[in-house]
Amino acid sequence: MAVFHATAYAKINLALHVRNRRADGYHELETVFAFLDQGDSLWMEPADQFSLKVEGPFASNLEADDCTDNLIYRAARSFGDGTIPNVRFRLDKRLPIAAGLGGGSADAAAALRLLNDNYGAPVGSERLHAIAAELGADVPACIDSVAVVGRGTGTDLEPIKNDVSGLYCLLVNPNIAVATGPVFKAWDGVDRGPMPEGSAKTILLHDRNDLEPMALDMCPEIGEILARLAAANPIVSRMSGSGATCFALFDNADDLARTSKEFSRQYSGWWTMSGRLR
Repeated sequence: MAVFHATAYAKINLALHVRNRRADGYHELETVFAFLDQGDSLWMEPADQFSLKVEGPFASNLEADDCTDNLIYRAARSFGDGTIPNVRFRLDKRLPIAAGLGGGSADAAAALRLLNDNYGAPVGSERLHAIAAELGADVPACIDSVAVVGRGTGTDLEPIKNDVSGLYCLLVNPNIAVATGPVFKAWDGVDRGPMPEGSAKTILLHDRNDLEPMALDMCPEIGEILARLAAANPIVSRMSGSGATCFALFDNADDLARTSKEFSRQYSGWWTMSGRLR
């Protein structure tokens, strides 16, 4: 029996601007999504009925007995237009929950890719992205998992010159979940201006994350992580999404390995992941 595999690539925000609070409760955003070549792993195989098994270091953070709220289940149901495909999914949950990495969104996108490539007739890229947009703001960007500009709630995607591909990346999280809703709710309502024009690297080097101060108030450990990362002299260190994960980008593997080893030795209670940007 064929078993198909996809990586649910970890998402980072190279920059993130919050422009205004919408009447529907969401926020108008400008961001550049980028993706690590590491993340959760998802397997799919034909079965008599749908099932989802979650394992891995962060499996206990997800509901084990009822999968109907899981984004993978919702992605499968949406792909089947309300009919649940007869497949068995197995998820190795390596990314922390509520971490600013789009883990659940990446899982849903990986499920959609697997279904589109290996179950029934493909729906095509436009339909796949439309399904993704119904599932969550980060899911459309996670379909292709390459650097892209996101506007609106994050679902309006625009291409960008991907000159960050290949950079070495260290992710660090204090093993503290930071819920997205409260961070956005704490935003002070000040529009600090548009995201600059240019390539992904140009924006990375000259920009910011507007949610960092609010997340820092809720999780002071973010400040310690950013200070430690900055001391390693990366190209850039910044918080991703609404936190609490922070990232540092390097030009070479030696600097990444040295910094990763130092964090693992001195901060064994913190979660780390290393890789390269896609």
